[in-house]
Amino acid sequence: MPELAPSRLDARLEAELQEFTAAGRRRQRRIVDSACGRTLTVDGRQRLNFASNDYLGLAGDPALAQALAAGAQAWGAGSGAAHLVSGHLAPHQALEDALAAFTGFPRALCFATGYLANLAVTPALAGRGAAVFADKLNHASLIDAMQLAKANGADVRRYPHNDLAALERLLAASPAATKLIVTDAVFSMDGDLAPLPGLFALAERHDAWLVIDDAHGFGVLGPQGRGSLAHFGLPAAPRILLMGTLGKAAGVGGAFVAGSATAIDYLLNTGRSYIFTTAAPPAMACALAASLRLIGDGDARRRQLFANIARLRDGAAGLPWRLPASPTAIQPLIVGDNQATLALAQALWERDLWVPAIRPPTVPQGSARLRISLSAAHTADDIDHLLATLKELA
Repeated sequence: MPELAPSRLDARLEAELQEFTAAGRRRQRRIVDSACGRTLTVDGRQRLNFASNDYLGLAGDPALAQALAAGAQAWGAGSGAAHLVSGHLAPHQALEDALAAFTGFPRALCFATGYLANLAVTPALAGRGAAVFADKLNHASLIDAMQLAKANGADVRRYPHNDLAALERLLAASPAATKLIVTDAVFSMDGDLAPLPGLFALAERHDAWLVIDDAHGFGVLGPQGRGSLAHFGLPAAPRILLMGTLGKAAGVGGAFVAGSATAIDYLLNTGRSYIFTTAAPPAMACALAASLRLIGDGDARRRQLFANIARLRDGAAGLPWRLPASPTAIQPLIVGDNQATLALAQALWERDLWVPAIRPPTVPQGSARLRISLSAAHTADDIDHLLATLKELA
């Protein structure tokens, strides 16, 4: 077959890609040749991993691999259909029941990914005439969900990050009968916490839903890792819908939404990204059930993680880059300029330290950063090595 000439359409895309390159915004993947862990093998070299969301070090835990393998032996490789057709197998139901009990809500609903979970909730609840109030620093999946709600006829407003006074003014001015407050619990690029007690009080005062994305808090925060609501001592109230991902601290994949029995049943019947998606393999549910038990018994892992966070923050004093206040495993080192951030990440890479550079549009212009992700699997020596290298490069 003769080689086809490049099309004009491809040429336009290539021109845009070159603009991304010039702006320091072009992204590329690296191929990892080892299982997820504190070290990774890439390009034939072992590198210390500060790039994953494996906060408790469970992704490579043999117990989860064994549960996954046993689940595949018992239930096969795939579910075969969407949950509402014939793809809702007994392990899926057992996991939902366990997640509901773990979070304190009456029911939970599992999704194939956290992105799909977020795309389901807000558009399902916010129809024509509803109002959505979203934090400006919410994750992309929440932003996309907000845009879908807007396309459905909802009034969508974004309030300044964690600004309760601004949010209250917006809520008070809205005539909508249905209101949603939508927020991350732990913000994925800054590592700071949403003021959930204040948000819950506003939701109560203005009779609003409170939709919480606890992707980076579930498994890490609160007693037994039960998440950000437990961290703040908040109830599993009927007006709350809690989303948690299962591919970060839980170490496997997928997500869930927990809430009242009525809200979950409504979401099951109206959430398009739930209804029209093939259910995740049942073996994943088997592995996640094992993960949930490890999370509940994981106080030692959480103590190690928080010791690592404190060690990094104490040791970073004096670095020329800003380390904003973050009590979580996400520690952003703000460099500012895109190219300078890429250069710093590359210098660390050449010294066998993998710390990703995060640039616009993921973060605001002028706030490019290294996103240092810490894990319970890291040792004190790992943290000290990273700090010593940063000081050398400074």
